[in-house]
Parts: sequence; structure tokens; C-alpha cells
Amino acid sequence: MARQLGCSHHTVKAYVAADGVKPFSRLSGQNGSTALRAGCARGSFGIAAMRMWCARTCCPRRGWRSAGERCSGRCSVTVRRRRPRRWRRRGSRRRRADSCRSTSASVWSRSAAPRSAFMFVATLGHSRRLHVRAFRAEKQEHWFGGLERAFTSFGGVPEEVLMDNPRALVVRHDAVSRSVQFNDKLIAFAKHWGFCPRACAPYRARTKGKTESGVGYVKKNAIAGHCFASWEAFEAHLGRWEREVANVRIHGTTGEAPTARFERDEAHRLKPLGGRAGFGSLRELTRIVGNDCAVEIDTNSYSVPWRLIGERVAVTVAAGEVRIRHGAREVAVHKQSQGRRLRVVDPAHLDGVAGRDGAVRRVQIGSPTLPTSSPPPSLLRPLAEYEAAIGGSF
Repeated sequence: MARQLGCSHHTVKAYVAADGVKPFSRLSGQNGSTALRAGCARGSFGIAAMRMWCARTCCPRRGWRSAGERCSGRCSVTVRRRRPRRWRRRGSRRRRADSCRSTSASVWSRSAAPRSAFMFVATLGHSRRLHVRAFRAEKQEHWFGGLERAFTSFGGVPEEVLMDNPRALVVRHDAVSRSVQFNDKLIAFAKHWGFCPRACAPYRARTKGKTESGVGYVKKNAIAGHCFASWEAFEAHLGRWEREVANVRIHGTTGEAPTARFERDEAHRLKPLGGRAGFGSLRELTRIVGNDCAVEIDTNSYSVPWRLIGERVAVTVAAGEVRIRHGAREVAVHKQSQGRRLRVVDPAHLDGVAGRDGAVRRVQIGSPTLPTSSPPPSLLRPLAEYEAAIGGSF
């Protein structure tokens, strides 16, 4: 019974022994706030997720235990469940998005070691339809790319997007006043697609419990126990799992398949895409040209005319290109490198630099050859003349 209900076997024993529901009773002589504290794991409120711990005054051995389990020693506690505050929104007004770092999948190739994958999980609040994407990092362009792919997959844009508080999107979020300062690029991205960004409350996973549970479902059902020969095979597996498993299963909360619920209730409420082009991962950076006539961007080096060594330049990364400007003049354009620690060089930027065509070699200057017999010096006078001029000799 405990395995089927997902709770502790001590809880089942207690209810069987009581032959029914046990009435709530406060500990005699103890204040509830000092005798025990109850909480729930990751926004799930139920017997399996209920955890409690005894205070120092009640039990010197503090630790998390399942609901209904007795502490070793002298204390016995009873947990009173608190009804959680639930988020309820009309239709598909809100879509919750989250990203997590998953190490459950081992993505490898014959020439590379296993590496971690960052999973982007987007969930529609009403139908629970999922969209999953895998990235190699958790930068701002990856967040924007995941959101755009989700909009394309769903066929529309929701009114609100509830997200976590990553540094790439949220500059500051005060947990007390709940004032949020979003990144300027996120505000421009939201204006481009026509949705309202919202950040969940800090340290409160219940704010976006639908996405948190979806992330756990992806890690345990789609990734755990699998091994992939390449990154492309990993992405193909996620797309197939999303179409054939995640969105066609009978959801445990709604009792319906997410795809059927989406087509019936949500599809017509999303804002149409309207043929808008992608926002693009536009980045504007500032760099100082190094002594090697290059600027470094994402561990890669891009050449700049050598006359700008030591100067400050503006770099724009967009649409797979790296454009470098000095003042109002564009001085270099390169194709963005997809690798790491590579060097992209335009030979024209090195015109006039010593060693442009190879290592500088020292010219060997030979010593002049002296003739075997030199003519007698005609400009030298004999010493006798000098002696006569000074009036004698030493």
C-alpha cells in the first residue's frame, strides 16, 4: 500500500492501527512553531512530499523524516497540513518556462568525453503541453532561441511568460518588495513577440510548480538511462519523445492528453505569429584590441587592422556574423566561429606588419675581403719629419 500511495510505510501502519483518519491534536505544553516545522518539497503537497523536522528544544537529533514517522527518543509529533496557495489562470493566458542543468544524459562521440546538457522546458499552463530543447550552455541567446522555438512549436504566443530568475534575463529581483528589473534585451525580445514577461518569486518553487514537475518528468522519463552517440542523436531523441510520448500521454492532473486539451481549449487563444522573423541573438560588446591584432569573443579571436592595437572597439554579434566598429567606421566583418579557442584572421588586416608572411629572418652580412697586398700609404709621413719639426727626438 505504501508503494502504491507513494508514502512511508509508517504512515500506512498508523492509519491502519487507528482504523480511520487520525484527528489532529496539538502537542501538550509545546508551541507549534517551536515544537516542529512542516514543509513540502518543490511545491508538491501530499503525504509522499510532506517532510518535518523537530526543533532543538524537542529533539537534539535534527533531520528530515517522512510524515507520521516518530523521532528517536522522547518526542512524537503530528503534522498538520497547510492548504497551499494555488495559481489559477484563465485558459492559456500564461505559459511557464524554465531551464535546468541536467547531468542525467551522457552525450558522447568517439572522439569526445561525456558532457552535460542544459535542458530548456516550456509548459503551457492549461493543457500542460511541453516543449523541450537541449543547449550546450545557458546564455541569453539560448533562452531566446528556446522561447522562439516554443512559440513556433505551439503555433502562437501567450499573453504572459512566467520564468525563473536567471542572470541572463533578470538583473535584480527583490524578494521582499517583489520589484523586478529585467534585462534590456529581454524587454526588447518581449516587445518583439508581444508577451508580458514575469519572474517567479525568489526561493518559492511553488510559483511555477507546473514547470518544475515538467523538468523532473523530462529528466526521469526522457533522459535517464539513455546514452547518445552524438549531439544530433540526442536532439532527435528529444523531438521524437516530445511528439510520441510527452504530449500524447494521459496527464495525471488533467486526465487528458495534452495535445487534445491544447487543440480544444488553448490553440485559438494564443496570439498568431503573423509571419514575424526571429529576434536574433544580437549582442553588443566592447573590446580592446590586443597586441596580436585581434579581439577575443567567446574564447575565439577575430582579427582587426593592426593600426588599432590598444584602441577600444565596439563589437556586434548577430545573424552568425561578428562586426567590429571603431567609432562610426566598420573596420572588420567575420563569420562567427562555432568552435572554441579558434583564430579567425583576415590577411588584409596584417598588411605592413613584420612577419606577416612568416618568421622574420636576420640577414647575414658578410665581412669585407681584404686584398692580399696593400699599396704603401701615401698620406703617411716618416717619423723623421716630425722629429725635425719639433726640434729633436726623445
